[in-house]
Amino acid sequence: MDTRYLDSFLHVAQLGSTAAAARKLNLTPTAVAQRVKALEHEVGQTLLSRAGRTMQLTAAGAALLGPAADLLQRTRDLRAIAALDSVVGELRIGCISSAMAYVVPGVLANLIDNYEHLHPHVEPAVSTELYRKVVAGDIDIALLVLPQFDLPKEFIWRPLRNEPFVVLAPQALAQQAAHEVLRSEPFIRYHRSSWGGVMADRYLLQNGIQPRERFEIDTLDAIAAMVRGQLGVSLVPQWRPLHGQLDGLAQIALPGTGLHRPIGLVWKRNSAKERLIEVFCEVLFAESTTR
Repeated sequence: MDTRYLDSFLHVAQLGSTAAAARKLNLTPTAVAQRVKALEHEVGQTLLSRAGRTMQLTAAGAALLGPAADLLQRTRDLRAIAALDSVVGELRIGCISSAMAYVVPGVLANLIDNYEHLHPHVEPAVSTELYRKVVAGDIDIALLVLPQFDLPKEFIWRPLRNEPFVVLAPQALAQQAAHEVLRSEPFIRYHRSSWGGVMADRYLLQNGIQPRERFEIDTLDAIAAMVRGQLGVSLVPQWRPLHGQLDGLAQIALPGTGLHRPIGLVWKRNSAKERLIEVFCEVLFAESTTR
């Protein structure tokens, strides 16, 4: 059975259309449809049926979905094992959106220019989702906020940065004390669905601060835009904005030792992609020291 047929089938099933799968796979919709048809002919069952504008799994397709995903994963692992001493294969990298500036474009450009047979694939998501994907084997390594619990022994954590939290505010408030600004100004909360947001919320509780909450936002760039628009202040880590800049905004330090957001890498110990992970780490840490 050609694993390319299985891959196309899985993409159509997950994305709901042949066109979407074709864009993801960098193929034509006709080629994807032909692969699915070839797979259906091989197994002797219809696997997908059209329902309006979307493609839906038949009973046979639903039964094949899990085993097909497992087989593809094992095939990738076998290829990686066979090339342990070579930098060959796909590396699936998860990355929180606020850390994309660490990876794009310098790190990926370095990998593409110097390792012809290494194929990096980047998947952005929040830390909680990225950790789940590493555990499930859906991605090979993740750049995320340190989990708010002890990692199981089968995982490796390698710290990259320790970002101090600051009060992000309009420049007119730059000379005011951080806690006073948090208590008195409208507050834009860093969303508690993220581990960084959980850390900020815990800090406010520990210091007896009840902010005048206005919004709860899950992306730091969007929070910065709202602060720039005079809509409030926020308690956020000092990150590298991917699109905009923080010029013109006050970054007020917290008193004492403050609060820090640890950023680093998580991956499974003894991974079949160990050599690829090693190369990625080397390039990432070399890149981070030059900035």
